[in-house]
Amino acid sequence: MQKPNDYDNTQAQGEYIPVELGGHKLVIKQVTEKTSKTGKPMIVVRFDFAPDDVQPGYFTEQFKNDIRPDKKWPNQAAAYILTEDADGNCNRSFKTFTTCVEHSNTGFTTQWGDNFGAQFKGKKIGGVFGEQMDYYNGREITKRVMRWFVSLDKVATAAIPEKNETQAYKNHMSGYAAGATPAGDGFMNIPAGVDEELPFN
Repeated sequence: MQKPNDYDNTQAQGEYIPVELGGHKLVIKQVTEKTSKTGKPMIVVRFDFAPDDVQPGYFTEQFKNDIRPDKKWPNQAAAYILTEDADGNCNRSFKTFTTCVEHSNTGFTTQWGDNFGAQFKGKKIGGVFGEQMDYYNGREITKRVMRWFVSLDKVATAAIPEKNETQAYKNHMSGYAAGATPAGDGFMNIPAGVDEELPFN
């Protein structure tokens, strides 16, 4: 047998290194404009850890080591940000993102208009990572996710956020069906396509 290509650099199972909690220096790979499932304007920010971060190129390595034929950029390295709040005004998370990019890149000012996302490629920004409880594929998992953006000058002093929970985890702990959301009135909003989970058909 011949030694497989990239054998020496391939990570063996069980050698997974998790994202360190707290502040990280990020480099923006891509910003795209999208529409949310509920029809709201949003951006998707894809990033990686910067060359001068404690875990440089972390998500690029994850992507390269993904052996699935339909591999995608890791979801852990993406932020989904609505641009408007419920009243149609600027969302705080969106303003935080643009402000942090401006503060982290000397001379950069956000430009509005067509091809909005292109201006952010290669720009630096800070991100704070924390633990999050989730319920996925019938099991409880603890993930390490980017919780919010910060300016680069805040990375070193960023506190590790308290653990939070996804809606799927909260529903699981409360006994709701997967994908359901409590309506707040004692009833539950049943997601589409789960007729087989109902006790009456």
